[in-house]
Amino acid sequence: MDRNVPGLSHVILQKLNMESYEDYKSAMDGKKSGSDFGIRTYFDMFQKMEDTFKFCAECKKLPDALPDPKSLRRCKRCQNVYYCGVACQRANWPLHKKFCKKLKLVALDRLVEWLVFTGDIPFPTETWTKPAGDVKGWEDWFSMQEQLEEKLGAIVAGRYMTLLWANAGKPRPEDRELRESIRRLVTDFHSRPLTIGLGLRLFGIDPLARPLTVHVVGASHVETLNTRPTDYDELTRMFPGHRGVEMVMVGVDVVDGPIMRPPLATPAPWGRVYLSSYKGLYHDFWESHVETKLAARPDLVVGFHPGFHACPDLLAGWLPTLLLLRDYGLPVLFTVYSEQELKASLQILVELEVHIVGYASNPFASLRPEQVYSSPNKAPVYCSSHYIALLGAEAPAVPGAEELEDDDDGWQGVGPSAAAVGGGITPGLG
Repeated sequence: MDRNVPGLSHVILQKLNMESYEDYKSAMDGKKSGSDFGIRTYFDMFQKMEDTFKFCAECKKLPDALPDPKSLRRCKRCQNVYYCGVACQRANWPLHKKFCKKLKLVALDRLVEWLVFTGDIPFPTETWTKPAGDVKGWEDWFSMQEQLEEKLGAIVAGRYMTLLWANAGKPRPEDRELRESIRRLVTDFHSRPLTIGLGLRLFGIDPLARPLTVHVVGASHVETLNTRPTDYDELTRMFPGHRGVEMVMVGVDVVDGPIMRPPLATPAPWGRVYLSSYKGLYHDFWESHVETKLAARPDLVVGFHPGFHACPDLLAGWLPTLLLLRDYGLPVLFTVYSEQELKASLQILVELEVHIVGYASNPFASLRPEQVYSSPNKAPVYCSSHYIALLGAEAPAVPGAEELEDDDDGWQGVGPSAAAVGGGITPGLG
């Protein structure tokens, strides 16, 4: 972050009244609350959130580097990026105009996301009226939601939406814009369970046949902060009558909360999605829990945005887990933010001689655009925009990532194995 905007990490901690990254970690781990850092009112909370985005998008200066720290002004169109003056804004406009409309959605969703924490989002959903294989994406999913407009309207007219815009320091958008924001945030909330359901289908793993265990590897505050035991219940609506699914969140940054409970040594309860967690590295969890039968061996392992492509240090941290997943022949589904990340991740996996079953765009990717934090004038990214399916080790003759070709049906993979894994893979689901 500081490579693009020097000092921004320190500013974020300062605005949150935190002295160090350890304070931030304590807040993420649930050991300290917002009031411990001087956040007393809704207005204070929203302003401090906004303050962390205040730097000139052109010259990268922070408020403290300006003669008048209050001279930063927001782009009136997107309400998202800031400039220290007219000269910087004009110089930046040829680049910013490419992303201004999309960044307006980013800024809106960033605020409306608060309603996820209040419980307004997501709205209640029903058992799917179509088989999982017939639901090809979000359009199909929304079509199954009864009284959708009434549910969206109730959130827009709700108490917390009113509180939000009374304290956000920005004009309230039109109801139409708020409804669209809610829809995007609903897809963001349900993207993880539906992507897991997609992974089960890709590998031919039937939740109706037996109880299942899914390990979410590399879990962090993204998957576990304020996570409720019911947050993955959409899997029950996706697979009504299933035999029980346990989701085990495993990662060093798992947040303490309602799902911080030991993994089950016995099958998950029939018809329920049971969430548990382990704070630590996956290969340590495997040795201490799976090998000793304190936790079940997984039917599927999922990693949301593992990020091992980002730098050598992260890859070194992930290497024991990647080799474990390969050598034990576990069905694995990784998701990434972008095509660029997809390509970099595939190259690493090929070099590790992992058997790449296939990869494709995710039909249940989040529709919420997210800003590249310290570089706002870039194309936004989307959570779980693509997925990679892996199974065990590759045969000795492995093509390079540059040789991976597109199939006519939209599924991409390596050789004939892209079409099937034990007869379970159905190409083209993405």
